[in-house]
Amino acid sequence: MKFALAGNQNCGKTALFNALTGMRCHVGNFPGVTVEGKSGEIRGKTGCTVVDLPGIYSLRPYTQEEIVTRDYILQEKPDCIINILDATNIERNLYLTMQLLELEVPMVLALNMMDEVRANGGTVDIEKMSRELGVPAVPVCAIRGEGVSELIDRAVEVAKGHILPVRADFCAPDSPCHRCIHAVMHLVQDHAEEVGLPLRFSASKLIESDDDTADRLGLDANERELIEHCLVQLEAESGLDRNAALADMRYSFIESVVASSVVKCRESREHRRSVAIDKILTGKYTAIPVFLGIMLLIFFLTFNVIGAALQNLLAAGIDRLSALVDTALTNYGLNPVVHSLIIDGIFNGVGSVLSFLPVIVTLFFFLSVLEDTGYMARVAFVMDRPLRHLGLSGRSFVPMLIGFGCSVPALMATRTVSSDRDRKMTMMLIPFMSCSAKIPIYTVFAAAFFPGRGALVMFCLYFTGILLGVLAALILGKTVFRGKPVPFVMELPNYRFPSLRSVGLLLWEKARDFLERAFSVIFIATVVIWFLQSFDWHLNPVTDSESSLLAVIGQAIAVIFLPLGFGNWRFSTALISGFVAKEQVVSTLAVLAGCDTGVLDTLLPSLFPSALSAVSFLIFTLLYTPCIAAVAAWRREMNSRLATVGIVVLQCAVAWVVAFLVYTVGGLFV
Repeated sequence: MKFALAGNQNCGKTALFNALTGMRCHVGNFPGVTVEGKSGEIRGKTGCTVVDLPGIYSLRPYTQEEIVTRDYILQEKPDCIINILDATNIERNLYLTMQLLELEVPMVLALNMMDEVRANGGTVDIEKMSRELGVPAVPVCAIRGEGVSELIDRAVEVAKGHILPVRADFCAPDSPCHRCIHAVMHLVQDHAEEVGLPLRFSASKLIESDDDTADRLGLDANERELIEHCLVQLEAESGLDRNAALADMRYSFIESVVASSVVKCRESREHRRSVAIDKILTGKYTAIPVFLGIMLLIFFLTFNVIGAALQNLLAAGIDRLSALVDTALTNYGLNPVVHSLIIDGIFNGVGSVLSFLPVIVTLFFFLSVLEDTGYMARVAFVMDRPLRHLGLSGRSFVPMLIGFGCSVPALMATRTVSSDRDRKMTMMLIPFMSCSAKIPIYTVFAAAFFPGRGALVMFCLYFTGILLGVLAALILGKTVFRGKPVPFVMELPNYRFPSLRSVGLLLWEKARDFLERAFSVIFIATVVIWFLQSFDWHLNPVTDSESSLLAVIGQAIAVIFLPLGFGNWRFSTALISGFVAKEQVVSTLAVLAGCDTGVLDTLLPSLFPSALSAVSFLIFTLLYTPCIAAVAAWRREMNSRLATVGIVVLQCAVAWVVAFLVYTVGGLFV
């Protein structure tokens, strides 16, 4: 059996999905669109799959998410809809429920956050609400797992019995809206039965002037004219436009349900606390300075305190293991070439990248805490106004923020951006947000050229990327992507203490992703780099790396980087390998220098003519094209090979020009 999990944004849908599946989920795209979805098997129920539909506020087909949810339910025909509601804000959540009831699919309501309702003196008469709405309702607290087992049992029972909602007509019998809906239903009944669309749902969509539904029903011009006549009469009798009349009908019924079954909460302590905190965190003059201060603190703790300490411990462990293996292989008398592959290739390559795992996990820990507390929603709200000056909305800020972690999920996150213009423009800007894969490069170079100032170097690099992204947005908004951004609506949830389970699951997911890359893409790339560095054109082992295959390739392109201050073939080679994975830049340099990461920072100053040339290298690394996985994501999201090639070339050109300006202008002062 297949269950569809539907609800508003910020209603606890992800927490309920995790509670239902135990995070045993599969991530993929919904058929025919680029909106990502998760599905997983319900714990303890063999053969029962739950699909996590995008968070939406209505079934009006304005965004990709709303279209996906509507089409999934109509076309995939799940056995049951689990409609999750935020019980602390039940009126707004019930509006989507009213629309889902019209789909004539078995449904169960999950009233989430009931613990907060009770804590603030509110109650919900579950049985009375179930009778009023005509579907079973179950109180739950998804984040604690309370009521989840009962919800699963009830959903399976409803699905097996194919128990449909008892009612779908919620307007007064003598109201203009009632007469209009039934007149339209009468006109399209045969068409709806023929194409398999729910009759009441079809009538509601036609009243909302949904052309897609009219096309699906195959209505001719005469039938559309008759429907338009009904709608004009509705507007004349109700004194409201057609959409407002339908919304008024739904909210009138919702108010009657809430009045009879809900004792509203008093203003919660959490809400009062959130309002007080927001005076500072979202204040007109304090919001952006506070955000920058928080990010600087996170960088300091990550790169100078917690993350750095854990990284040193892991690096020491890897070095010790590498020394033990080296000794064992030497005593065994293993072939020198194979010995070099294991120690110089695998341990120095993969091992050097693995040592950065604590830094990345620490950074994501802080970011996930900010997300769980509700602060990230405020950041998007705060950034909406400045982003509008760049031709974007606050919705674009979330994908760009994810870009600081990894460009691939950031590019996928642009699917939540409503307009195609805003979405493509956001995708063009994401590479300017420095991803976490570049952290190993920044860390090593900061230690080599700016010891003790790692956090400041990181902050300056990240800020430079953001500044250039702003400049690029201004240029793109005036040239390629002319027009205005779509309106931005986001709910600001109350501040809450983060869930340890949620944070832990996210950290495990990021760590697993990093380890999978370290032992797959990076492992293969490391072995390839070692091979090219260890053999010449005749496949004979080399004693001097400058006569290797890698040196020949690197020297051929090194001339491109001479004006940037780093014409050494080792650096051009490292940049090539960085196209596979950005972490590979460090491991390649370690292999080419014949050392491990622990001493790489001591060798780098001897390879660069000056600290300024090292800064130029960092700037180029910051801005040049992301890894091949991100390019593949670009190709998939843009759906254009030519556009993808153009973006890659443009990104490399921007990186070269900016690095050249930094090196040239900096040379006038240094």
